[in-house]
Amino acid sequence: MKKIITAFCISFFCLNLSAQEIPQNVSYTKIYDFLDELASEQIIDINSAIKPYSRILIAQKLQQADRQTSKLNARQRKDLQFYMQSYALEMNELPETLYDIYNDQTVEVSLLEPAIYYKDSLFHATLAPLVGMHIWNNGSKTITKRWIGAEIQAAIGQHFAVWGSLRDNSFGGGSGEMSSLLSKPQYLNLFPGAEYKESSVGNGDYSEVRGGINFSTDWGSLGIIKDNLVWGDNYHGANILSGHNPSFPALYLRIKPAKWFELNYFHGWLVSNMSDTTRVYVDNSGKIWERPQNKFMAANMLTFTPISNLNLSIGNSIVYAENNINPGYFIPIAFFKSIDHLFTKGTKTENQNSQVYINFSSRNIKHLHLFASIFADEISFDRFKSSNPETNPISYKFGANLSNFPLDNLILTAEYTRNNIGMYKHKIPEIAYTSNSYNLGHYLWDNSQEIYLAATYKPIRGLDITASFTDARKGNEFEYLTGGELSNQLKTPFLKDVIWKSDIVGLKANYEVFTNAYATVELRYSSAKATLPEDAPIAGEVRPETVENNTDISSQFYLDRFSPKFLQGNKFAFMLGFGFGF
Repeated sequence: MKKIITAFCISFFCLNLSAQEIPQNVSYTKIYDFLDELASEQIIDINSAIKPYSRILIAQKLQQADRQTSKLNARQRKDLQFYMQSYALEMNELPETLYDIYNDQTVEVSLLEPAIYYKDSLFHATLAPLVGMHIWNNGSKTITKRWIGAEIQAAIGQHFAVWGSLRDNSFGGGSGEMSSLLSKPQYLNLFPGAEYKESSVGNGDYSEVRGGINFSTDWGSLGIIKDNLVWGDNYHGANILSGHNPSFPALYLRIKPAKWFELNYFHGWLVSNMSDTTRVYVDNSGKIWERPQNKFMAANMLTFTPISNLNLSIGNSIVYAENNINPGYFIPIAFFKSIDHLFTKGTKTENQNSQVYINFSSRNIKHLHLFASIFADEISFDRFKSSNPETNPISYKFGANLSNFPLDNLILTAEYTRNNIGMYKHKIPEIAYTSNSYNLGHYLWDNSQEIYLAATYKPIRGLDITASFTDARKGNEFEYLTGGELSNQLKTPFLKDVIWKSDIVGLKANYEVFTNAYATVELRYSSAKATLPEDAPIAGEVRPETVENNTDISSQFYLDRFSPKFLQGNKFAFMLGFGFGF
């Protein structure tokens, strides 16, 4: 196996390479929003179903827009020039920055746009700090999140790139509450997932590492990365790969041999959070330490562009847990479920966990982006019959984004998501669609629905003001079972009992002061409530435990399960933040 991989890598790397690919992390939402706006104006083409974009791709799209400035309004032209400075090294130039400490033809050290830049004929690199703070207050409690770290990005020649970043994150406040638990795997919100260090004083810390190494050609790239992957068009949480989970390492392949076709593939090493009792360490005192259960994932997405501004994507994935990686899942264009059957049917053992999905994105009407993605966790065609009360575990997302019409600098978004019962779950925890126990798909998990509406106004360069409304609902909660018990779960009407509901009205302003620095303020009203189901539970349904006379049955059970204390009930909350780096 090692010889095969080595031979493949050598043959790939020895080709005529011509581009470096360093991914732009999806946390830098402003550049993604700007490119999306340019695409909706039909100034550029972009495959927005696959993120992160590479910095070289972003630079190319900005240069493409720079050749069409007559089609841009005044604010867009200023935004364009600003972002072109942010990606100047990808355009083989040193950026123009404010208050340089040192500047010559190869080295630039900037103070107010904090970074060190280097460029010569062979090598260019950036070293930048990552420093920031967000402060939340809900009228009675205050929670702070602070981070500090640095990132480096380097490219050698036209084909080799290496990058890395480290952030040390710290939560505090909350009046002794475990404020670090704004994000837990079962919480239904969009706070980034993390593995927190244990704390007895109500605080929480975690470190975050992203990075990779990449070799590229003008038609593709191959690399080892650790980053947040987002697959599926969306403006408020993807339902294929959301990037909500902590980042995981993966072998990543991208091939674009023609304008009308693109392949994205990865094989990832997930975190199972499960112990493997057959693999242990024994320390000097004789204590036994169990090792984690192996967990892997392979996924591909094939995108076809039959006409300009129309992208049709299809793909499949598999989550598997074996002692060793399976070379069959290293085939980039493969139907993984069929490979799984080859290895499991003869021994009549349980299959691995496979999924299929499609994505549709159209910008054929100027100013308007229409999109949809459908994710199937398990399909039985018999369940599509009207006579069958069972539903297939499928997630649907539909939406539209209207930019600069009828008014310049105004962007309107509407998005609907429905996740049927059984989505993202599996009867075997080791092969569930999770990493670090966080769902890889939509943040609401199964038996849920979300309506998201937003209006964004961009009055000047770098300033976004967004008013939004989110209606999220969660129905009966089940532990995924099998056989007749599963059938009863799938027969339960969608959202039969809404056990958790969250309405959020928000107003947020984000201003990118200069490259690598931003300030943000947000005011929002949220209402997170829970309700007990009316009927008797069925097998596998998650309910509060009962005691004599049912005195402890309370909807607070669901509220604590799905919402952190800080966000429970009817609350006005205020957030103030700043940061260097994204």
